[in-house]
Amino acid sequence: MTPNLSPHLSRLYGPKGWIALGIAALLCAVLPYLLSPYWVTLLGKIMCYAIVAIAMDLIWGYCGILSLGHGLFFALGGYAMGMYLMRQIGRQGQYQSDLPDFMVFLDWKTLPWTWWNSDQFWWTMLLVVLVPGLLAFVFGYFAFRSRVKGVYFSIITQALTFAAMLLFFRNATGFGGNNGFTDFKSILGFPTTAPETRAALFGITGAVLLGTLLLARWIVTSKLGRVLTAIRDAETRAAFCGYNTVHYKVAVFTLSAVICGIAGALYVPQVGIINPSEMSPANSIEIAIWVALGGRGTLIGPILGAGVVNGAKSFFTQAFPEYWLYFLGLLFILATLFLPQGIAGLAKHWKAKSA
Repeated sequence: MTPNLSPHLSRLYGPKGWIALGIAALLCAVLPYLLSPYWVTLLGKIMCYAIVAIAMDLIWGYCGILSLGHGLFFALGGYAMGMYLMRQIGRQGQYQSDLPDFMVFLDWKTLPWTWWNSDQFWWTMLLVVLVPGLLAFVFGYFAFRSRVKGVYFSIITQALTFAAMLLFFRNATGFGGNNGFTDFKSILGFPTTAPETRAALFGITGAVLLGTLLLARWIVTSKLGRVLTAIRDAETRAAFCGYNTVHYKVAVFTLSAVICGIAGALYVPQVGIINPSEMSPANSIEIAIWVALGGRGTLIGPILGAGVVNGAKSFFTQAFPEYWLYFLGLLFILATLFLPQGIAGLAKHWKAKSA
């Protein structure tokens, strides 16, 4: 007997979908106590990447905007959280100073203005949302108002993240230079390496991943989602129908950036480091590969793509580090040639064939 769902719930997923989400939520609560610390950290990191993949699918899969700068928004959220974690070290650092160790080493006497209030968790949460969001809003508004689209938009987003990476590599910016932030001690008073803290971070990351999936699903099944799809398929026609396409594109681009920032903030305390390499253009390209491999415009597909690619990356970078980039390129080529609709499309094809 199939259980009856309310119209609001059934619009998002059917009974089987909600059961799958319930099982996923249960696993997020239980797995940290069953797995080794290595696997808890690895899976937590992959879930953060999966959140980014959903954000990328919102703008690329449903709105047709290929951004190659989402690694920047992810890193900005991570740096905001990293600043808070560095302030929590206090006098437990090597130099036993109220300033972070790298500032003492560089002979800084006071915190720069960018670190104002960074020891307050509520302020950190505001930065995690506002910094990526404001950057995406301003950048997106001028780009979309100027009718920059297609490959040109991809190029300038890649240039944006590359410029930010070069900026953060400079010691004078006050963000740790090429070493970034590391050696975190605690978050909200709890030791970052304690099993209970890791379990809590894992569970929170899982909850945010499921929440992001439901939010994205609600968007794409709403009128807003239909407008985004219309912009992707025929933007000129959507504009003739009276929709201000610039506003819609800016809105979804900003939302996508905020989601990436939240993922970055969850990533840093679990991995224990954030540095400018997270802003490299190669990382943003890799995000696009997750979505392409998993299946654009499916939401579930990008989660699978992020899991497959990063699981393979974890294996190759340990066993065959020199071959990882070759494997990644081969994976992308094979997906383009033989899986144009990604893993999700292949699963859908098999399901239709067996029915």
